[in-house]
Amino acid sequence: MKIVFMGTPEFAVPSLKILVESDYDVVAVITATDKWGGRGNKKLLQSAIKKYAEQQGLLIMQPKNLKDPNFVKELAALKADLQVVVAFRMLPEIVWNMPPKGTLNLHGSLLPAYRGAAPINRAVMQGEKETGVTTFFLKHAIDTGDMLLQDKISIDDDETAGTVYNRLKEVGAKLLLKSVDAVASEKYTLQVQDSLKVSHAPKIYNEECGIPFFKNSKDVHNFIRGLSPYPTAWTVLDGEKLKIFEASYSLEAHELACGTLVTDAKKYLKIATKDGFIWVKDLQLNKRKRMTINSFLNGYSIQKLSVPSLLPLDK
Repeated sequence: MKIVFMGTPEFAVPSLKILVESDYDVVAVITATDKWGGRGNKKLLQSAIKKYAEQQGLLIMQPKNLKDPNFVKELAALKADLQVVVAFRMLPEIVWNMPPKGTLNLHGSLLPAYRGAAPINRAVMQGEKETGVTTFFLKHAIDTGDMLLQDKISIDDDETAGTVYNRLKEVGAKLLLKSVDAVASEKYTLQVQDSLKVSHAPKIYNEECGIPFFKNSKDVHNFIRGLSPYPTAWTVLDGEKLKIFEASYSLEAHELACGTLVTDAKKYLKIATKDGFIWVKDLQLNKRKRMTINSFLNGYSIQKLSVPSLLPLDK
């Protein structure tokens, strides 16, 4: 069975790898165009999928426009039986409706929950106890197609979106292979998504990542770990953006304004919330290295005792 694989980030690499190693005929890999980045935007950056595909000697296509007639013609000429999509962009119908066996997508949630671009981040931010992966066939509306298979994992109370991401990409690869095997044998049953269980996981923008210390400690903790390590929760310290990658929380009665800093200037830094404190463990101040709280306090003298925020701190 001929397969065209579409994907871009590291999350998609195990899925492509497992298909290649299972001797499926991956006739082409479609990924994002190279972009200039790094310090001074002087380095040409390739996607994780392109790097792996090059190592395997696979045909690589990087169209800027998925509706471009020349690209569509080249894609059709491959005569793929199935297209597989893992962490790629939205496809036009002329592309996803092309292969006779359809276009199969791997999504990082238990659909119909968390449809959208940031399912892993949003699930952790909401304090979910479990999440998973789903394979489904694409159709017009995003993440709405009929489901083939699902697999679940639990989410630990202190786990970050990054660790969930790393586990799900491996679980997803195995589920994808199982799904492709089912499609190849034509022995599978599709399940329509329950419209009553739909929730959404839209893309997260930097301005949304300001930490809302006026909320309950547990909610703030979930917010921080759900954005770690990327795009990263942040606040402002002494006029500079302060990213927080890891924290814990405690429930304690106090009369401090939400967002107030409490520190011994040596070993701990905690920030007041509605019902307790967030204890900062791993952070990065603008233009400095990421470091543990001990290392940070050892080399930095905090000038202000409160943390300005985009959101009200006294609620």
